[in-house]
Amino acid sequence: MITTSRITMRFGQTALFEDVSVKFTPGNRYGLIGANGSGKSTFLKLLTGQLDQSEGEVVIGHGCTLGYLRQDHSAFDEYTIIETVYMGNPKLWKLHCERESLYSKDELTDEEQDRCSHIEEEFGDAGGYTMEAEAASLLVGLGFTEDLFEQGMTVLQGGFKLRVLLAQVLFGQPDILLLDEPTNHLDMESIEWLVDLLKRYAGTLITISHDRFFLNQVCTHIADLDYHEIRMFPGNYDDFTIASLESRELQEKANKKVEKQAHDLKAFISRFSSNASKAKQATSRKKTLDKLEITKFKPSSRVAPFIRFNPKRRLGDKVIEATAIAKSYDEALFSDFSCTIGPEERVAIIGKNGIGKTTLLNMLCNQLNGDAGQVKLGETVEIGMFPQDASTLLDPDSSALDWLNRFADTGTSEVELRSFMGRMLFRGEDCWKKAGVLSGGEKARLILSKMTMEGGNVLALDEPTNHLDLESIEALNFALSLFPNTLLFVSHDHRFIATLATRIFEITEGGIIIDYPGTLDDYESLKKSRKGKG
Repeated sequence: MITTSRITMRFGQTALFEDVSVKFTPGNRYGLIGANGSGKSTFLKLLTGQLDQSEGEVVIGHGCTLGYLRQDHSAFDEYTIIETVYMGNPKLWKLHCERESLYSKDELTDEEQDRCSHIEEEFGDAGGYTMEAEAASLLVGLGFTEDLFEQGMTVLQGGFKLRVLLAQVLFGQPDILLLDEPTNHLDMESIEWLVDLLKRYAGTLITISHDRFFLNQVCTHIADLDYHEIRMFPGNYDDFTIASLESRELQEKANKKVEKQAHDLKAFISRFSSNASKAKQATSRKKTLDKLEITKFKPSSRVAPFIRFNPKRRLGDKVIEATAIAKSYDEALFSDFSCTIGPEERVAIIGKNGIGKTTLLNMLCNQLNGDAGQVKLGETVEIGMFPQDASTLLDPDSSALDWLNRFADTGTSEVELRSFMGRMLFRGEDCWKKAGVLSGGEKARLILSKMTMEGGNVLALDEPTNHLDLESIEALNFALSLFPNTLLFVSHDHRFIATLATRIFEITEGGIIIDYPGTLDDYESLKKSRKGKG
């Protein structure tokens, strides 16, 4: 169990949260949600002791072990991948290192020989004889092949390093598990594997995530950080959404009832206060009026952008036609793929990380040349692109407003530009921030400003939800559902794909692209039925 007692966290005069008392109990899995900047990661760091709260205390149950998903990707660069996983269990790792050291010596002292006779029992009791199999199982589930296990951590890029650190914290089997954005850089298959693993976890789980599928599948409770406080809701993310809306609606109805009662009392008092026969009743009603209270709603830290994609040009019947396209780098990604994409299709490109999804998207949009075949775009096509890496599009030394102005029509005023940015939550001086210092969410929203302003009639998005908070993801999801024309996108967000896609391109490990003319749910059902028959 882990509890907080009246904790407050301030940075200068700004309070992230105040007087928060919550209890996280064993067997429950909590989704910690809130707007970007509301203090979610800070709250987890208070629970781990990495930060000290301004007031109050954090209490961890006696004897409970705590595991936290590290964000320091370079901390284990001197170790191999599997050694980094082993280190998630400090006691076992210490015994492993001592055992390896003893057995590597040609000659042992009497004391060392005596230690050898005892260490095997300790090593076995700590799980030493199954450690390799357990660590391997975690790594395979997260998409690693066995040939990588003994490689150094330095061979991995950031996303895969994060996977190893996730395996590390899971290997330790702590009583309390704290995960900050565990699905970042995971493909759909790895996310589903993690969901299954966490469902079986018996301890206390607290996780921050912007993945609605993950929150719905894993969480038994939602801890909502808003209004500078944490409110606990039973159920998953969808349950929370319904409950929070119902709670506000009930309070609004109660307020309207009180307002009507106050209006009637004031009317009576005004009419009869000077009437001697009614004076006593008017006085009584005045006392009742003074006792009436209307609940004031605190300003929420949640603000959703207003996103609408309005094509400026009518889209013709011919959109994209690819014939026998192929692409290789060190090895072949895919070959001999042909497709015709029509004016109202919504194509999701899925597959494991590194398998070629971004490459295929860029080739279909004529942003990248293939090794063979050709792609033809219809004469009316104007593509609005959202790149996976914002740095490929943004100028770090330019202000956000000046950068956006480069893509505006001649004669577009600063007021109009600020209007586009305002809808994406850029307020006041935010417009003049250098693009290089913007947060990941701000960069994503700035690129969305560009797309809405340009009015492309075909949209292509590569991992658009990566840096957005839940409110922005919901707003983007809704805006794309309203978009009337062709949509192509790469995503690992299960719900995003399930609610938008009408056609699936899955790139398989054999370099074959499966073209399925239907929704994600239909496609997954088909795959499960085939697997069951096999």
